[in-house]
Amino acid sequence: MLIQLGYREEAGGQRTERGSSRLPDRGSHSGVVAPALDIRPARIADIRRVEPLINDFARQNLMLPKSADQLCRHFREFVVATDAAGRVLGCGALRVYSESLAEIASLAVHPAAHGSGIGRRLVERLLEEARGLELSTVFALTLKDGFFHKLGFRTVPKEMFPLKVWADCRNCPKLHACDEIAVAVGV
Repeated sequence: MLIQLGYREEAGGQRTERGSSRLPDRGSHSGVVAPALDIRPARIADIRRVEPLINDFARQNLMLPKSADQLCRHFREFVVATDAAGRVLGCGALRVYSESLAEIASLAVHPAAHGSGIGRRLVERLLEEARGLELSTVFALTLKDGFFHKLGFRTVPKEMFPLKVWADCRNCPKLHACDEIAVAVGV
């Protein structure tokens, strides 16, 4: 599925993508603006570009770091947003915990593409997958609950998700000082 990103005109008449003047080059974080966006299942080769995207946010303490090995083991959970040149502009994963519950995890959009709707499109795609799997609830742990509220999620207690706590949180370095907010939506 291709969509057109919005553009703005800067001083001097130069057109750039809304919210950004540059998008990431293949395998790096500099490049040229591309007008088309494709949301698709991740390929194993995408992990080379997903890892630095996630870990850039982890260095800012906005998400947990992921190694290439971790991402390779779970790449089938991921979808990526790519431009016409194949550059990865964003990613997100749908991690299934039970027959009825899944989590949107590792949602990241390149800073140069913030405000372009990529995060929303990634979440919508992951929710479509959840509906296709006939799950009833999707949740996320986030520092930006307002983003998810715009997409129909509501803030809920983290204790609603003991499977998440048992699987991931017990090994998290933020376990005793977690600042994330749980949000959930029925699908």
